[in-house]
Amino acid sequence: MSLTLSMIWPVALIVVSNVFYHICTKSTPETLDPFASLIVTYLVGAVVSAVLYYTIGGRGNLLKECTKLNWTPFVLGIVIVGLEAGNIFAYKAGWQINSQAITQSAVLAVALIFVGFLLYKEVLTVSKIVGIVICLVGLYFINK
Repeated sequence: MSLTLSMIWPVALIVVSNVFYHICTKSTPETLDPFASLIVTYLVGAVVSAVLYYTIGGRGNLLKECTKLNWTPFVLGIVIVGLEAGNIFAYKAGWQINSQAITQSAVLAVALIFVGFLLYKEVLTVSKIVGIVICLVGLYFINK
């Protein structure tokens, strides 16, 4: 696979966004209810999404676009709340920023290998199995 700018910039955006995401979730005030924080978070996210839709989305007719919806954005909304709340609660419970993200990412990576295999018929290779073992060994050392 040859990496191109169109492949690199989204990953860079994800990495930069994730760094700030974890700084923000770790810095959420201890006394603030996580769901009150998420209400503000999603209001800001909705405004930013609307601005981006109308400035760079190029479609212009949001109601027409909504006729194309299926179940995914509704379930994704529920899932995102779970992700956000889970991270906030993890940090409130005492997880360190240098181990929480890598722990959940490694467990997620292992789970997604099986999701890819079971749901999307992706190949489960020996190298992926070795990668799973390495992830699990890494988790042991990170959390020791």
